[in-house]
Amino acid sequence: MAVRKVLTYPNSLLKLESAEIIGITHETKLLIDDMIDTMLESGHSTGIAAPQIGAATRIVVADASLGRKPSPNHGRLIMLNPEIIRHEGSVISREGCMSVPEYTGNVTRAEKISVQYHDENFKLRIVEAYGFESILLQHEIDHLDGILFVDRVISRRTDLFRRKR
Repeated sequence: MAVRKVLTYPNSLLKLESAEIIGITHETKLLIDDMIDTMLESGHSTGIAAPQIGAATRIVVADASLGRKPSPNHGRLIMLNPEIIRHEGSVISREGCMSVPEYTGNVTRAEKISVQYHDENFKLRIVEAYGFESILLQHEIDHLDGILFVDRVISRRTDLFRRKR
């Protein structure tokens, strides 16, 4: 398929709420393929949301197995209309984002979540995630609501860091 340009902050499209998917179309399948290609081409990404490549639609692709520190996960997840239906606990983690390439920051997230979504065949599914995968899914689902990790940084003064080059 195609590697697409990743939008970066302060592009206003990143702040829009995405539209719900009502079914699988040929265009939806192409978009999912482009998202996978774009995520993998980056060489360091573990997830991507459709708004990051300019598509204001509720699709997330995530693969926690691509992370630097292996932890239990579900492998590649393709999620249409994902919704967090349960969360518990709290954890602080350092996050980065392809759409905010110059910074990382400390963010508080739920330690464990349950997410309801439709898969690429539009079958309704529920997945439980914890650890890195939980953080990853929360981060990507935020993109669908126009929220970037910098909006959730604990303190912009003490918990937002310029990336080292």
